[in-house]
Amino acid sequence: MNKNFIKELVCLNCYSDELNLRTNGMDSEKIYDGEIFCNNCSHHVNIINGIPRFINQDNYTDNFGLQWNIHSKAQLDSFTKLSITHDRLFNVTGWKQDLKGEKILEVGSGAGRFTEVLLESGAEVTSFDYSNAVVANYNNNFNKGKLNLFQGDILNIPLRKQSYDKVLCLGVLQHTPDPYVSFLKLIEMVRSGGCIAIDIYKKNYLSYLQWKYFLRPITKNMNKELLPIAKAFRKIGGSPLARLIPVVDYSHLGLNKELNREWSILDTFDMYSPAYDNPKSFTEIKSWLTKNNFENINVNFGINGITGTGRKK
Repeated sequence: MNKNFIKELVCLNCYSDELNLRTNGMDSEKIYDGEIFCNNCSHHVNIINGIPRFINQDNYTDNFGLQWNIHSKAQLDSFTKLSITHDRLFNVTGWKQDLKGEKILEVGSGAGRFTEVLLESGAEVTSFDYSNAVVANYNNNFNKGKLNLFQGDILNIPLRKQSYDKVLCLGVLQHTPDPYVSFLKLIEMVRSGGCIAIDIYKKNYLSYLQWKYFLRPITKNMNKELLPIAKAFRKIGGSPLARLIPVVDYSHLGLNKELNREWSILDTFDMYSPAYDNPKSFTEIKSWLTKNNFENINVNFGINGITGTGRKK
């Protein structure tokens, strides 16, 4: 943890910003072990291996933490040598690619695939995840730029409100108990004139015909032998035919054989393991932005479902 990060934090117990540090190990700028404590109510939070932990580390996202720590580098552009994550981020957000001087909050970081791109853009990034995937993100990105990282809850964010130029939340909202309530917590963090960018699984009649909704109650482990079949089906009939096999295939993205297998395992596990899966409609996402004081609203269908961006009035 960068010691100056404490200036952006508030106590989750009394919401005071009168916080101090007790440290067990640090260099001149970074704290590795210690605690953050509140002068007002004496509430304290542990810093473990450089990461403040604002929640119980055992929670409903344990499956996500497991997958991101096992496959910690699989989706990093620096590892794949492709621009898949870079392209997805800027296609969804519409942001300029030079973000120097921007303060960005990333909600639900996973292993840090988008964190890496944001840091390379020159932004100052504050990032968190509910799961212990923050460990993978720390290991991947702690030395790549201005990064403040913590483990925390989207429903109780320990940050000063209206402090960020941009808030990014990709691949997360559908996996929270109530996506709209989670969205309301996100927009509290956006400064006046700032931007938000989200995506969420698409809700329609066809979406409920996906394999995951039938198999998730009984799936525990994927059958990796189905991947060659899924790949062949995609080659023959494209995405519609590939959906007949309950395994994700990314052979169309230009990944080599081993990376395609790893992405397939990763996202098939992601598809069948979540505690929550709450897709939303195009109309719902547009209404979220419209009724919460956003302008320049842009809602589209994207690779992960529905994307939504806007600027806070």
